[in-house]
Amino acid sequence: MPSPLRALLRTYSWQELKHHPWRNAAAVVAVMLGVALAFSVQLINASALSEFSSAVSAVGGQPDLELRATQGRFDEAVYARVATHPDVAVASPVLEVATFALDTAGQRVPLKVLGVDALVVAAVAPGVMPVPNKDANRLALFAPDAVFLNPAAQQALAQPVHLQNGPTLQTAGSVAATGPALAVMDIGAAQDAFNALGQLSRIDLRLRAGVDHAAFVQALALPSGITAAEPGDAAQRVSNLSRAYRVNLTVLALVALFTGAFLVFSVLSLSVAKRAQQFALLGVLGLTGRERLQLVLAESLVLGGIGSLAGIALGTALAALALRVLGGDLGGGYFAGVAPRLQWDATAALVYGALGVAAAAVGGWWPARAAQRLPAAQTLKGLGADLGRASASWMSWVLIALGLLLALAPPVFGIPLGAYLSVALLLVGGITALPWLIAALYDRLAPLLAHRLLPMLAIERARRVRQSAAVAVSGVVASLSLAVALTVMVASFRDSMVQWLDVVLPADLYVRSPTASAGNDALTLPPTFVQAVAQIPGVQRVATQRSRALLLDPGKPSVALIARQIGDPARSLPLVGNALPVPKEQIGIYVSEPMVDLYGARPGTTFAPLFKAFMPLAQTAPTPPAIFYVAGVWRDYARQFGAISMEQADFVRLTGDEQVNDMALWLQDGAQEAQVQAAVRALSDAPLEFSSVGQIRAISLKIFDRSFAVTYWLQAIAIAIGLFGVAASFSAQVLARRKEFGLLAHLGLTRRQILTVVAGEGAAWTLIGSVAGLALGLAVSMVLVFVVNPQSFHWTMDLHLPWPRLLLLCAAVVLAGTVTAWLAGRAAAGQDAVLAVKEDW
Repeated sequence: MPSPLRALLRTYSWQELKHHPWRNAAAVVAVMLGVALAFSVQLINASALSEFSSAVSAVGGQPDLELRATQGRFDEAVYARVATHPDVAVASPVLEVATFALDTAGQRVPLKVLGVDALVVAAVAPGVMPVPNKDANRLALFAPDAVFLNPAAQQALAQPVHLQNGPTLQTAGSVAATGPALAVMDIGAAQDAFNALGQLSRIDLRLRAGVDHAAFVQALALPSGITAAEPGDAAQRVSNLSRAYRVNLTVLALVALFTGAFLVFSVLSLSVAKRAQQFALLGVLGLTGRERLQLVLAESLVLGGIGSLAGIALGTALAALALRVLGGDLGGGYFAGVAPRLQWDATAALVYGALGVAAAAVGGWWPARAAQRLPAAQTLKGLGADLGRASASWMSWVLIALGLLLALAPPVFGIPLGAYLSVALLLVGGITALPWLIAALYDRLAPLLAHRLLPMLAIERARRVRQSAAVAVSGVVASLSLAVALTVMVASFRDSMVQWLDVVLPADLYVRSPTASAGNDALTLPPTFVQAVAQIPGVQRVATQRSRALLLDPGKPSVALIARQIGDPARSLPLVGNALPVPKEQIGIYVSEPMVDLYGARPGTTFAPLFKAFMPLAQTAPTPPAIFYVAGVWRDYARQFGAISMEQADFVRLTGDEQVNDMALWLQDGAQEAQVQAAVRALSDAPLEFSSVGQIRAISLKIFDRSFAVTYWLQAIAIAIGLFGVAASFSAQVLARRKEFGLLAHLGLTRRQILTVVAGEGAAWTLIGSVAGLALGLAVSMVLVFVVNPQSFHWTMDLHLPWPRLLLLCAAVVLAGTVTAWLAGRAAAGQDAVLAVKEDW
């Protein structure tokens, strides 16, 4: 920056900042909020992902390969063959059990139990190597009732450890693994305690140096139902699947920064308008137009720099608070149970700080151009001028058309980049088309108001200075369109979820084993129990469900296999489209929407990976091999990694497994739910979970509303920034129009009438802004509902337009804009305006 500009920045610009601290502070706060929200989301997700990766590495160690069952467990006879293979240096068998234990308050908490071989586990996974207490017996490693806890389990669990579906265990030492509560015990003791004799969950392998992994797996000829995965796959697949979620959160957080750019624009526009004569005098004294542009841009960079630094500090504090209070999940379900520590990232801080400065620079560009183009002689006389330049309307339509085309683009690495660009182009195209919209509407409205003085003055002003009007309401259009889009998206998602709950919750009461949601078989309900429940007085009908975790691809999380009584799929499943007839000799399955995108399970095709997963479950191999036919696709908002539904009779025929996890109970008229629950509990010694349909709906909607509460705050912030932009723009306009108001006063208009004209202009301008914002918001909402959500999360939803809420939102903006314009015009319509007419004499 040249030295004269530095001197002006230190003196001239600094005095402006000192004289109007609150106005400039508002711009700084807008930039600060945008940077803080985006940076905090980045820190939270990066910290959670790092902690999750560390926990996976500590529990799983760093083997060269991991052999795991695609479903449930596998016979430990495989271990004997693998461990003696000449290419294997170390083979560590592991049994995994997800269960519950009691904490110090007597409440159930999730606990993962690992059964390991202490003689070999240290070579593969030192983080789960049991370390006995100093006073413990040296043979405690192999004691059947000894357990070794990680720090999270030591802090949470009562002593001794009371397992829900196992024995009471004595804490004999610790393990170093981080992450959620974990207990490690001898593998033989674990097999005995959890009724898993002769079964393993996985085998961790350390290969000899120089062995080719792919060739080894091929030579090993693993049995059907066992898959080999590289280390780190668990953390990587969660990172890949959570990428779209993290990007969407970041884009949502940047909404505040987007509107913050408009606030910087409004603040600097007002500042340039108030200092117009000073800039003109500086021009007469030798400051060129280019130097005036650089000076105003430097002011915007200062505001952006201060806001960015404050935003980085606030974002760090918000991230630390969120990690301590909420953990690292943020409602996405990807990092549940992870309690990460804040990991500050200097590179991310520089990136988001630069984004804040860039947003401020973009917001300051147009006021800087206005300062550059000031006509010195006219401005020194105090004559206002419309400095807006007409933009070609065809360019606006080109941008809108290009935005619509980009909405059809496929995702890039699972991220809807085309949809984000589509939203940006729709907003820019719509905002630049505002002058055309003003002309199209008010050129037709003006003749109708030709004989009504005050409305005619307001409309004519909007028509004659349509460029200034477009600039003034651009912030309102941007903020209102985003608010409308978020409102429609959230309302559509909520309405779709309510309809989904209506279909998937047809019964009155639901009973499940506590570990059903954990995807394991630690506790199931036998057929005799189901038959006994059906005989309880007050129970009209019972339907059962069997759920199993299914690993179809080592690079992706497990999907849910749900065996249930489907009957008519159009009534029992929330289908997307129609169900297809199942060909003879094939087994019909119904997949959730993520299965289509992630595994290619499209309706009308066969799904071969499912047969391979059934092989280890079958008592005898099906002959001929089972062919699974995808007969339909259904919505599932509960399982984001995919789910497969099939008839329970087919599942039992293929596996012989008649156990169930869940029961749905229809009660007779007049039956008391509490009495039925008590009767069901009396039939089982194991703990059971009961939920009524009303409880499930209430909890689901409460979680939904809490997850999307941040969008309401973002809408409020965006609209407040937009209205502040209207106030700043009107202030800039009326300050430049003091002589006009003085002339109106000399012509006989009272101060009240002049204020009515100004308020009418505000109503006319914000009405245009509301119409444009509503139209653009609806267009953006279509992109969010039909493109961003399916491409990001593989879910679809039905469009729901909450017209009363949208119209109320638009009416509130028009009312607030009218009041804002009236307040902005009060100072300019007083005695100063009357005296200002004398300045030309």
